[in-house]
Amino acid sequence: MLSTHQRRAFVCAMTLALLGAGLPSVAAAVAERPDLSRFHDQKITWSACPDDTLSDDLQCGKVTVPLDYAHPNAGTLDLAMARFRATGESRGSVLLNFGGPGGPGVSELAAGGEDFLGLTDGYDVVTFDPRGVGRSSPVSCGEGMGATDPDAEADADAGTETEADEGDDPRAALEALRKLAADCVKHSGPVMRHIGTVDAARDLDVIRAALGDKKLNYLGFSYGTRLGAVYAAQFPGRTGRMVLDGVDTLTEPLSEQGVTGARGQQTALEDFLDWCTEDVNCAFGQDPRSAREDVVRLIRSLDEEPVPSDFGMPFSGQDLVGAIGQALYSRELWPALSQALTSLVQDGDTRGIMGFSAGGGAVPGIAGVTADKDGNGGLVDEGDIPFDNLPAALMAINCADDPDRPSAGQVTEDLDRMRAAYERASPVFGRYRLTQALMCYGRPKGTTYIREEVRDVDTPKMLLVGTRGDPATPYRWTTETADRLGPAAVVLDNKGEGHTGYSSSKCVNRKVDDFLLYGRLPADGSSCGAEE
Repeated sequence: MLSTHQRRAFVCAMTLALLGAGLPSVAAAVAERPDLSRFHDQKITWSACPDDTLSDDLQCGKVTVPLDYAHPNAGTLDLAMARFRATGESRGSVLLNFGGPGGPGVSELAAGGEDFLGLTDGYDVVTFDPRGVGRSSPVSCGEGMGATDPDAEADADAGTETEADEGDDPRAALEALRKLAADCVKHSGPVMRHIGTVDAARDLDVIRAALGDKKLNYLGFSYGTRLGAVYAAQFPGRTGRMVLDGVDTLTEPLSEQGVTGARGQQTALEDFLDWCTEDVNCAFGQDPRSAREDVVRLIRSLDEEPVPSDFGMPFSGQDLVGAIGQALYSRELWPALSQALTSLVQDGDTRGIMGFSAGGGAVPGIAGVTADKDGNGGLVDEGDIPFDNLPAALMAINCADDPDRPSAGQVTEDLDRMRAAYERASPVFGRYRLTQALMCYGRPKGTTYIREEVRDVDTPKMLLVGTRGDPATPYRWTTETADRLGPAAVVLDNKGEGHTGYSSSKCVNRKVDDFLLYGRLPADGSSCGAEE
């Protein structure tokens, strides 16, 4: 079985991949168009949000969508919605997706709404929790995705890792992944069979109609760019002004994405250490080369002898890798990361560094089944969202979107080669990200639609933003996706750092707002400087 921190590393690796069960066939999901008029004719009732911790200006509502688009009378799901009203005369809505996959929109807009106030000059700024995410019938894998009794796992930790490191047959780990997949189905209910980007893009069109918009104006970040591209392929005539920021790949299998992610995070870590070692308070001294070696030694030391944490769980080297990876998503987090690493190295204090860990890193999941006996899923209360919803949804959606399913024999045969490739990509993140290659094992094969059909879209011009120093979605994915989407794609080259550009670059923010509000597109291949 997987050790406690192996499972937790697996969960965090899935969370960092910015990148379920089976999808309905593409023929059913795309070609056949059952009558959806009752869904498109609905109107959203907006009111004050039920959570009093949210902004007073934020309004909440819901949209009802079919559970299964091939059989729209077989059950429904409610999707949680939120919006900031336009400050003047509204020309409609712009819909936001913040990525993940598995990231909830409602809480993200509530927390970061000030970044989008410029768009309220002409639009209602709207977001949603996608199916299986947040308050919208959240999926969960139960306690298998969270922590278990540390005492029960303590004896198994070292042996399990030693066996894996020696290259032994990984069948026990694969069987644990198969059991995890079954637990996810058990704890998630009917939505698990109808999750993924093909269905989520159909949901976007129901949302568009319920908002009263003839065309979808859209701003998607990271995974949200995949969702936007799939919508453009499915509904080119209903695509309005679309911006894709931090562009996801449409073609690379998850195993290759893992190598790419490890390489991008290694580059971001080295940039951070170059910056950190200029300060006398840096935990790793003032020499960048030795600092990189010190980070590797610290990780190995914590893997061999984890330290206790406030959560009652041991904090391992792989837990540290996950936390560092989260902090590297934004340069604004570097000072806090440096301080947290100093506290860890000098005092053994894990509190600061665990603040970057996904979901706190040690809380058991809550069953997320919300559908009634007829398959209808209503909104759940904010406090009832499973703690493991983000990684559970990320795995489910990525696997539903990915058709590759290597057999146990293939995994065993390729493991040494894969381990070497990941370690070459990053001595820090390689081992951690290797689990991504196995994440869909034991799950039904995903759709081929995204790889094969999302290309040469017949839409108005759309803006794709790629950031040169992005640790999660490398710039080359922007240009590769632009080539796939065809002449409609216009690329903006952001010569900055961090994941996505809209909130970190004034230049990107201005050009995106100009396009969404006024239709003014920058020239294809134009750029924003690193300090703009």
